[in-house]
Amino acid sequence: MKKKTKKVAGQLIFGIHPIVECLKAKRRKIISLYTTKPHPKAFKDIERLLPKYKVPIQYVSRDVLHKMAESTDHQGVIAWVRDFPLRKKLFDPSKQKFLVLLDGIQDPRNVGAIIRSAYCAGADGVVLCKKGGSPLSAVAVKASAGLAEHMEIALFPSPHAAAQQLKDAGYNLYMAVFDGQSAAECDFDQPVCLVIGNEAVGVSKSILKLGTGVTIPQRSADISYNASVAAGILLFLVGTKNKRI
Repeated sequence: MKKKTKKVAGQLIFGIHPIVECLKAKRRKIISLYTTKPHPKAFKDIERLLPKYKVPIQYVSRDVLHKMAESTDHQGVIAWVRDFPLRKKLFDPSKQKFLVLLDGIQDPRNVGAIIRSAYCAGADGVVLCKKGGSPLSAVAVKASAGLAEHMEIALFPSPHAAAQQLKDAGYNLYMAVFDGQSAAECDFDQPVCLVIGNEAVGVSKSILKLGTGVTIPQRSADISYNASVAAGILLFLVGTKNKRI
């Protein structure tokens, strides 16, 4: 009788920085590595961080890596890792005073870039939403330069559910909009949750009334910042005004 193979839950991540940061963070186990022979030059950065337990390394062609990653942006190395440890408890405004909520961000590269900026700006956590938003995929982790591995990330069913629960918990919500008060003049009172809306339509109308609209000054009304760039600017303002960086 053929023995059943137990399926191991997990996900692929790829690129040198994501795998290095995964090893540094020590939050999820590396199940196996896939790379080429000879190794990519930066593979030594991964090797010196490998845990005491033996990590199987499988040598494959770059074409196989392209297919596995569904991308050519893997830098010659892919890891099969345990699922990301999403936060199960609601954030505590007395401890996690600075959050960012992604409301319908659909491009995984924007998700990753915002997480990267959030980490750099001293944010305590990121809120993702199942409804209308991109998940924390391998592309998002790569775009975060692996810094997602160090960030507290929660997943809510919808932006409205997330915004309402955070407001009820005591967070001051600040929404990135086109017709709000100047972000440069806003105090961003703690505990603060910055809300970044969808790339095309912005913050959901259903949650606008739950917070304060803030706007980044720009040279004319018929242009706009990229969502991740706008988030980076706002995160910097919140981080500096609240002395998080």
